[in-house]
Amino acid sequence: MLIPLAEQLRPENLDEYLGQEHLVGKNAILRKAIESGNVPSMILWGPPGVGKTTLAFIISKQLNRTFHTLSAVSSGVKEVREIIASAAKSGESPFLFIDEIHRFSKSQQDALLGAVEKGIVTFIGATTENPSFEVISPLLSRCQIYILKSLGEEQLIRLMNQGKEKLEQSMGSPIRIDESEALLRISGGDARKLLNALELVSTTASREDPEVVITNKLTLSIIQQNLALYDKGGEMHYDIISAFIKSIRGSDPNAAVYWLARMVAAGEDPKFIARRMVILASEDIGNANPNALLLATSCFQAIDFIGYPECDLILSQTAIYLACSVKSNASYLAIRRASKTFSTHGDLPVPLHLRNSPTKLMKTIGYGKEYKYAHDFNLNFIDQEFLPEKLSGTTFYEPQENPREKDLRARLKALWGKRYRY
Repeated sequence: MLIPLAEQLRPENLDEYLGQEHLVGKNAILRKAIESGNVPSMILWGPPGVGKTTLAFIISKQLNRTFHTLSAVSSGVKEVREIIASAAKSGESPFLFIDEIHRFSKSQQDALLGAVEKGIVTFIGATTENPSFEVISPLLSRCQIYILKSLGEEQLIRLMNQGKEKLEQSMGSPIRIDESEALLRISGGDARKLLNALELVSTTASREDPEVVITNKLTLSIIQQNLALYDKGGEMHYDIISAFIKSIRGSDPNAAVYWLARMVAAGEDPKFIARRMVILASEDIGNANPNALLLATSCFQAIDFIGYPECDLILSQTAIYLACSVKSNASYLAIRRASKTFSTHGDLPVPLHLRNSPTKLMKTIGYGKEYKYAHDFNLNFIDQEFLPEKLSGTTFYEPQENPREKDLRARLKALWGKRYRY
C-alpha cells in the first residue's frame, strides 16, 4: 500500500513537531503539562493541517497511554460508550481523541460528560470551528481550550524540503524546487495540503522527465488538471466555502447557488454554511440592508430543526437574497477602526458624566453628574460627549453610498452637525 507523503512525515515526538511554539515550545504551557504527565482533557482548535491529530498522538505516545481515535463524521454515541466501558474496566484512563468534534450533536457530546468528569478517559477533541458555538457548555467547562495557528512560511519551507528529500528517496531521482510560491500559496498554511501538492506535482512531472524541476507554472498547471485527485482528502472544503462567500459578496446569485450545490452534494454541514452567511450579512451588507442579518439568522435557526434534504431550499433562498442585496462593509470597517484606536491609545478613562453612580460617594465625586437623559429632549436627542476626551470628534462609522446609509448619514449630520463631519 502506498503511504501518502504527509503520513510518512508525521512527527512522532515534540522535537520533530513543527509550529505551535506557544503551546509546545520550551517552557510552553502544554509542553509543561505533557512533561509532568498531568494532561487535562482538552479541545484543540485551529485551521486544517496544523497538527491537531498529530499533537494528540504525540501526547499519548509520550505518556505511553492507550489512544482511541474516532471521527465525528463516521462515529456516534455507540462507539463512544464502547470505549468508555472498556476504559472503565481497565482502569487505565486512556486518551479518547475525537476529530471534528463540532459535528457531534448535543446529545452525542452529552455522552462524554460523565467519563470526562470522573477521569475514566482523557478527552482530546479537534475542531476547525469556534468551540464556544459548537461544543456544549458542560463539556467546555471540563476541558482546556488550546488554539493552534497556521504554519508560517519558514516552517512550511522546512516541511517542503523534508518532503522533497523523502520523495527523492522513494522515486530514486532528483527533484529541484526552483520556485515555491505557488506551492506555499496553495497550502494556505496547511501542512497536509502542502505535502499533498508537492507529492502530486513531483510524481506527475516525473512521468515526463525523471529529473523534476518544480516551478510556479508547473505547479499550477498540474494542480488545476488534478483537482479531484488533489482533493481526495477533502482539502477543498475551505476553497469552496471561500468561493461561495466571495460570490455572494460579489452579488452573483448564480455562482453562489452553484457553489452551494457543490457543498450540499458533498454533505457539508449545513450549520457551517449558514454560520458563514450570518457573518457575511453583517460584514458585507450591514446597515445597507438590516433584513439580511435577520434572514441569515432565521436560516441558521431553521436548518437546525429541518436538516437535509429540505434545508437546501432554505440555504438557497438565503444565499440568493444575500447575493442580490445591496452591499456595505461600513460596520466591519467601523469596529476595525475602533479596535485599532483602542490598541493605540489603551484604556482611556470613561468621562465622569457617563460613569455609573450606584453609591453616594460616587455621586459626590461627580460620577454621572451632568449626564443628560436623551428622552427628556426634543427628538430624543441632546448634543453631549460620549467618547473619551482624547478621542472627541473621532469618526469610526462612515456610512456608504447606498439608499439606507445615505439616510443614516443625513440623520447623523442633522444631529451632530460638525462634531463628526458627516
